[in-house]
This record gives sequence, C-alpha cells and structure tokens, in this order.
Amino acid sequence: MISVSQLPTLNAALNSLSAVFLFTGFLFIKSRNRKAHRACMLTAFACSVLFLISYLVYHYQVGSVGFKGQGWLRPVYFTILITHTILAAAVVPLALITLNRALRERFDAHRRIARWTLPIWLYVSVTGVVVYLMLYGL
Repeated sequence: MISVSQLPTLNAALNSLSAVFLFTGFLFIKSRNRKAHRACMLTAFACSVLFLISYLVYHYQVGSVGFKGQGWLRPVYFTILITHTILAAAVVPLALITLNRALRERFDAHRRIARWTLPIWLYVSVTGVVVYLMLYGL
C-alpha cells in the first residue's frame, strides 16, 4: 500500500509518463500510425486521470505545501507554478474535448483543437515534474 507521503513521487511519475506518451503519440500521428497514436493518447489520458486523483487525495490529506527555496529561485518557482496551475485548469476541458472528438471520429475538429491541447498538456505535464523537483528538493 502506498502511503500519503509517497504520493508526490507517484504524481511526478504519472506526469512524466503522461508527457512521454503524449510526445510518443505525437510522433506516431506524424508517421500516420493512427492505432499507435490512439493507444499512446489514451494511455496519456489515463496517466493524467490517475495523477489528478492522486493529487487530490494528497492535498486533501496534507493541505498546501510551502516552497522553502530562497533568493532568485522563489520568483522562478512561482512563475512556473502560476503558469502550470492556470494551464492545468485549461487542459482538463481541452483534453476532454480533444478526446471526445477523436473517439467520435470527428478528425478535422480533433486536429484543430489538438494543435492547442498537445503543447499545453505537455507543458503542464513537464512543469508538474519541475514543480515537484523544486518543491521536494530532488
């Protein structure tokens, strides 16, 4: 059984996996491999859903965790955190709409929104790991 104290590491791992599957899925669709693209994107979505559940459980149990860094690192951390948080809120509906359009085989509409969703989702996944590293000092 995972303890609450291990959830931030799990969250970072899930964010990392999501980023890897998103990027790999992008490479697959560029090479016109729709089946592999679909598998990667569904896996990235599953990783993100698991992340969100784990994140909410952790913060329900622990509350807010303060940043202990000092000097020039503080504004860097908070800039990353603020952009990450705003875009994380935006990526939820974007990912749901993008996934819905793909599953309904509305590929033209899917491509139009995926051009926005992918870079935002990648940014959120990668900066989630950066925030973890900065917050927990690893």
